[in-house]
Amino acid sequence: MTFPWRWSVPLTVLCIASRAIPAQAAQAAQAAQAGDDTLEEIVVTATLRSTSVAELPQSVTVLDAQTLAAAGVQHFEDVLGLVPDLNWAAGTSRPRFFQLRGIGEVEQYQGAPNPSVGFLIDDIDFSGVGMPATLFDTRQIEVLRGPQGTAYGANALAGLISVRTADPGTDFELNGELTGGNYDTRAAALSIGDGFADGAAGWRLAAQRFLSDGFRHNAYLDESATNGYDEGTLRGKLRWQLTDALRADLTLMHVNIDNGYDAWSIYDTDTTYSNQPGRDAQLSNGFALRLTDELAGFGELRSITSAANSSIIYSFDGDWGNDTLWGQYAPYDYFQSDNRNRRTLAEDLRLTGDPSRALFGRLRWLVGAYALRLTESDQLLYVYDDQYDGAGSSALDSRYAATNVALYGSLDADVGKRSGVTGALRVERRVADYSDSADVQTPFPSEVNDMVGGSVAWMTAAGDGGHVYATLARGYKGGGFNIGSGILSEQREFGPETLWSAESGFKYASAGEPLQLQADVFYMRRRNMQVYLSEQLQQNNPLDYVFYTQNASNGENTGLEAAGSYRLDERWDVSGSVSLLRTRYLDVTGLFTSLDIDGRAQPFAPGYKLSAALEYRDPAGWFARLDASGLGSYYYYTSDAQSSSAYHLENLRIGYRHGAWTSSLWVRNVFDARYAQQGFYFGLIPPNFPNQAFLQLGDPRQIGVTVSYHLGGGNPL
Repeated sequence: MTFPWRWSVPLTVLCIASRAIPAQAAQAAQAAQAGDDTLEEIVVTATLRSTSVAELPQSVTVLDAQTLAAAGVQHFEDVLGLVPDLNWAAGTSRPRFFQLRGIGEVEQYQGAPNPSVGFLIDDIDFSGVGMPATLFDTRQIEVLRGPQGTAYGANALAGLISVRTADPGTDFELNGELTGGNYDTRAAALSIGDGFADGAAGWRLAAQRFLSDGFRHNAYLDESATNGYDEGTLRGKLRWQLTDALRADLTLMHVNIDNGYDAWSIYDTDTTYSNQPGRDAQLSNGFALRLTDELAGFGELRSITSAANSSIIYSFDGDWGNDTLWGQYAPYDYFQSDNRNRRTLAEDLRLTGDPSRALFGRLRWLVGAYALRLTESDQLLYVYDDQYDGAGSSALDSRYAATNVALYGSLDADVGKRSGVTGALRVERRVADYSDSADVQTPFPSEVNDMVGGSVAWMTAAGDGGHVYATLARGYKGGGFNIGSGILSEQREFGPETLWSAESGFKYASAGEPLQLQADVFYMRRRNMQVYLSEQLQQNNPLDYVFYTQNASNGENTGLEAAGSYRLDERWDVSGSVSLLRTRYLDVTGLFTSLDIDGRAQPFAPGYKLSAALEYRDPAGWFARLDASGLGSYYYYTSDAQSSSAYHLENLRIGYRHGAWTSSLWVRNVFDARYAQQGFYFGLIPPNFPNQAFLQLGDPRQIGVTVSYHLGGGNPL
């Protein structure tokens, strides 16, 4: 693993200053300008108990509203570089498939959903389909690294991403925003809210529309919007304190992402030649109802009921070309379309004991029950016209359903005046069924998995504001099915995976102090690990692929993460992060022996990731932020040795705030770096169809202006 020389100076600073607690840094700077040295506590909500960052015995990154507005433009994708050990597999217009510490899904062609990284938006489960994570009116994004087996079970083997949007308040509030930029980028957004019922209730509505041409030019069609963005978000929230003890929070959301997909070129450039550009669309409707009841003298009863319905269309030109381009080898024309409909219904019922009535005077307890029903139907179609094989089409219809039921609990205890221990356990049963049109005569049997996860953690105070912790956790992930007529009978099913994780770290955050810091080291052992494979069955057919998952013995993921921020003075802040990661396949046997991957790194697991940010805020209203991020190389897939190249990106925002108005100029990818987000290695180009590498390029430099208006805003309920 080699670091680029230009990072040697920033790393000297960033080994003690990084971005894991960005909200605390921003609030500390604002407090200093106001003459107040009180540091507001940042609370992580995506855990069994809402806990401050400093007191949570595991690695977490929290991105607050100020950071999201300053470092992002439209989507969670814009701020992924700020989070240590978080990566994503492209091949889609927006991120759907995430990896934490090198573990996660890498593509969407297999059909049966089985995510390793949980993804929630306001308590609604979008694991594996996280495209609705637009940034407007988002209050906080929490990224918990490491297995979340107790809190979220089988869908969070590698960790959890939780997006929390702005909540209703008691007073009138109005926010408006307009954005314009090159590549025909324009957006408009509005949020409005108020209180009622004499301050006992509040509501909030948010709406946004974002458009852009998608940074590609289709030379065959002479169009610049075949890879474009068209993203709309509509969200409503209601919070009502029904009684002194009972509160209700209702969230309704409608996200319509209707993006083009024309990202690949046979020449690995921003110019495409597709005669049938694809589409990457996701229409999601969801709701969540959270009821919280304070049971006097006993504790808190909390119920979260959520549901979502996502209709997903993913299509692409399979040959990336046209008859004019292929010339004498035409007709050579392939097109694939995948239409999915996914529904989830979940209930999480949790009873938390009153801390003032701890068992035996020192044991704090929590028990809960969880159920999730997921169904997905899939219609896969590809159409071809080829001088080698003639014209025709092929279709596969499939259905998948899974029911997860779990019981979980935890006990916390103080050990002396400065230390505490926590033990947690989750027992889960998952029953999954799958069928498709290719296997009418030999249907898949039900997959039944009984899984156990949990954790033991110790934390102690180390001086004023410092905490040291150690955590041992066990995560798990259910087995599943491989789809399609090309799958051999012995490849149809794969079993569950388990993961043991040992982590130790240090956190520092103290009111009035300029330094905020957290650092950790971890070791994870994957047993019966699930590995994603692909194989091109027919060399002259770019769509004749088999994608499947198999269990490949063991794996090992080891790393170091550090993050924090430092307030230089009342105007300047520096922050950033660094993560080092080493992954390996271990004890590879059977089907995988011929791949020669024993000891090799796992896919989409970069050896290092870096970020740095420098912020300036002048009392007169001027502000600026410069972000830099770097990512080491990684393998794209298990089945071949193609790997990415390391790259770095810089983003800039400069603006002025006056009264209720804020205007800013932003530049993404300041130096117009050329970098790849995804790669494939296969035979595409006639007449000989040699295997060769193809790359999906990242976005070029983009420049834009955003003007926003803020009126009112009062105390949150």
